[in-house]
Amino acid sequence: MGDAIRLRQAGLRVTAARLAIMETVRQGEHLDVDAIHRGVCERVGQVSLQAVYDSLSALQRGGLLRRIEPAGSPTRYETRVGDNHHHLVCRQCGKVTDVDCAVGHAPCLDPVSDAGFLVYEADVIYWGLCPDCRVLADGPAHATSALPLRAP
Repeated sequence: MGDAIRLRQAGLRVTAARLAIMETVRQGEHLDVDAIHRGVCERVGQVSLQAVYDSLSALQRGGLLRRIEPAGSPTRYETRVGDNHHHLVCRQCGKVTDVDCAVGHAPCLDPVSDAGFLVYEADVIYWGLCPDCRVLADGPAHATSALPLRAP
């Protein structure tokens, strides 16, 4: 299904900027707003940063984009929505990678205690070093060794 159809189904107007945002986010890997803005401008010409923020918000509310906010990292966006996957974040370079639900049945919604909350989404972030940064930190001979992690 194309992005224009998805936009209409979400009750959103189809605009060149929104289509360019969807394409940019889909082709990138957990892009921040500045990277998305650059990608949109490359695709459709000058678009204000505020227009990109406004569209990202509308696309998120419409369920077409997911916003993730790793601590100490800029807000990022992705098109993988609706499956409650989690993320791996490199503490060195900031790379973000998707990882499927950790344990048990998706969507990993069984906390030890729900304190009376109706839980409908879990947001898990695993922190560590990506393979490239592990090589830089340890050198090639130790690239597969486990490294202790700093607290976020």
